[in-house]
Amino acid sequence: MTTMYAALLRGINVGGSRKVPMADLRALLTSLGHDAVRTHLQSGQAVFASGHGDEDTLAAELAEAVERRFGFRVDVIVRDHAYLKGIVEACPFPAAELEGKQLHVTYFSAPVDADRFAAIDAPAFHPEEFRLGDRALYLYAPDGLGRSKLAEVLAKPRVNKGLIATSRNWNTVTKLVELTGA
Repeated sequence: MTTMYAALLRGINVGGSRKVPMADLRALLTSLGHDAVRTHLQSGQAVFASGHGDEDTLAAELAEAVERRFGFRVDVIVRDHAYLKGIVEACPFPAAELEGKQLHVTYFSAPVDADRFAAIDAPAFHPEEFRLGDRALYLYAPDGLGRSKLAEVLAKPRVNKGLIATSRNWNTVTKLVELTGA
């Protein structure tokens, strides 16, 4: 039995460095034995079908393959369709009323608890807000991620210590559900 997955590669094709052409990423995933491989945008999303491995194993395989092929290490998170769909369904913000650039999901490599974020004075960033989910953080940033002061604080190494964390805007979040549901 095969499962549809999304691979989220962190920090590729940003600012002209760490280039991974999407055609090469598709070929790499195919060479690892995956089927129905597709990519979305240029910023590190791929979907594929696989009948072997779990999310962590698949992520480690892809990270190692990227390093062998392109010569640099990249963090990878792999999540299946059911998880991605659950993230959309559990959104604590009114996603249908917001622009895609106002709502983001940060996917984490492991579960996180509220203690990790306890030192953040969330009311000081209002109207920006965040909520925790299943290995994810939802961020409402009405002026977009690039202008978000809360996003800066949430991305600090002391907050994310020991985790892989990678963010996607709501348009990409919902597109990955669509692509992995096919």
